Amino acid sequence: MTDLPEDEYLALSGIQHFAFCRRQWALIHIERQWAENLRTVEGDLLHQRAHSEQLTESRGDTVIVRGLRVASRRLQIQGVCDVVEFRKDPSGVTLHGRDGKWRPYPVEYKRGSPKPGDADELQLCAQAMCLEEMLLCAIPEGSLFYGEPRRRTKVSLDAALRERVEAAVTEMRALSARGYTPRATPGKGCSACSLKELCLPQLAKRQSPSAYLREHLPGKEDES
Repeated sequence: MTDLPEDEYLALSGIQHFAFCRRQWALIHIERQWAENLRTVEGDLLHQRAHSEQLTESRGDTVIVRGLRVASRRLQIQGVCDVVEFRKDPSGVTLHGRDGKWRPYPVEYKRGSPKPGDADELQLCAQAMCLEEMLLCAIPEGSLFYGEPRRRTKVSLDAALRERVEAAVTEMRALSARGYTPRATPGKGCSACSLKELCLPQLAKRQSPSAYLREHLPGKEDES
């Protein structure tokens, strides 16, 4: 893999967009388009609250770091972790200016409640993989904090989830290199997507001109 400067790495947050909808990801991260709706605003407010307190604080045997920037040279992704808890653990890693060893535990904040699919889990796992590479440690578990139930959901960062992260990053990189935006695949999530007026998923259901000609005027499409 060719080495890239970090400012050309893929956005870690894009993994969640990509897993939810490849076209949404491309509109945001390739075409640089964005639109707000109630859900995106609520999500932004939740993340701001996660980052708004003192960036680092101690609670007993736990050091809480907010807004921690992470990157993976191997995966060529970079981004920000909402919260990383460093829990005192003899099998953990050393932290500058602190005695003992500490085990990192990533926590990603999300609006609403747990959703079908594994988009949120993939983003959390990618954060852990960046932390593992930076700190030379293993992170077997993290948590997703959802705004509506206001509680954590533990996520096992197993081999299968890591393989899906790798596959997503590989496909994202290929699409990004081509500058290609996939066609819309209409589904249940379209109605709540803030980009639906930019994406126009309803157009995907319409026949292309060439398909119409093939169906209604056999042989005529070649005469134009």
